Amino acid sequence: MPIFLTRVLARLALLGTWWTPVLVFALVFLTSWPLMALAEPAGSEIVAPGNYWWYFVVTASTVGYGDLYPETAAGHVVGAYVIAGGIATLTTVFTRFAATLERAKGRRMRGAVTVDMSGHIVLLGYTPGRTEQMVDELTADGSCRIVLCAWDEVQTHPMPEREVTFVRGDLTDDKVLLRAGVDRAYSVLVDARDDNEALAVAITADHVAHGAHLVVALRDVSRVRQLRYVRDTLRCVQWHSPYMITEELRDPGIAEVYTQLMTHGDAETYSVRLPESVGPVLVDRCQLSLGRRCGATLLAARTGDELLVNPDWRTELPAGSVLYYVASRRLTPDELAGALRAEG
Repeated sequence: MPIFLTRVLARLALLGTWWTPVLVFALVFLTSWPLMALAEPAGSEIVAPGNYWWYFVVTASTVGYGDLYPETAAGHVVGAYVIAGGIATLTTVFTRFAATLERAKGRRMRGAVTVDMSGHIVLLGYTPGRTEQMVDELTADGSCRIVLCAWDEVQTHPMPEREVTFVRGDLTDDKVLLRAGVDRAYSVLVDARDDNEALAVAITADHVAHGAHLVVALRDVSRVRQLRYVRDTLRCVQWHSPYMITEELRDPGIAEVYTQLMTHGDAETYSVRLPESVGPVLVDRCQLSLGRRCGATLLAARTGDELLVNPDWRTELPAGSVLYYVASRRLTPDELAGALRAEG
């Protein structure tokens, strides 16, 4: 009977929908109850309205507590019918559920999903090896959610083992970028196959993005002037510096800080050796002396073979340590010694 009902529903084009198990369950219940009432003797507890629904649920689900059971042979046949109906229902549910999961997985692998998150980082463009490296850098501390949006030529998710959402399509189509959530993103990277393509994708991304930090990786940094016409706040980073790119995506403006530190200007990075005459010095004393007396900021210190970046202020630096600092000019060891004595 349950198989017959399933075939009837299939002919009615209902099979494959979530209504199928509901209808099978309801029909088996509505047909088995009067049949059980006919099969069991008058006054049987099993057919009472307050009892039969419980018997039906535990029997159809094949749990079978045994607190209620048919007493006649005909009642046993009806009970077998209920069990068969329950198995047919559960099989339909599990089949439908598995099909739904498979379709969802297929859509994820094909990049056909629509992102519903916000505050994430979107990577527009995929280069084997390079993109994986940047994703690993971005997710190293577990705080970034990544969406990779690639051209149609990338037919399946290139990194399914990573926590990365994949979207596929034409990167100059605003509908594709909207599916990637560019309009709700924190940062967007245009990592195109060449600089001309980068310009085209950047124009579309700027049109879609609302307040997102837009970063463009350029092979020829002289193209920055052309990209400035897209957006004044757009940040261009050298294509060959993936680490700098990931830093800029996470902390907007940091690439400009690095650039200023590496070029001649008002603030540059220098080094000076801690004079033997001052003996061991705590980092906090160095920081205060450099800041108050010299207008400098200590970045790191090398003690022998060990490099201490942003050292703890309670760390003691032995004489002869090399101090790396930011300042408007280079300091001499004598100036450093004088600043330390003045603070001491």
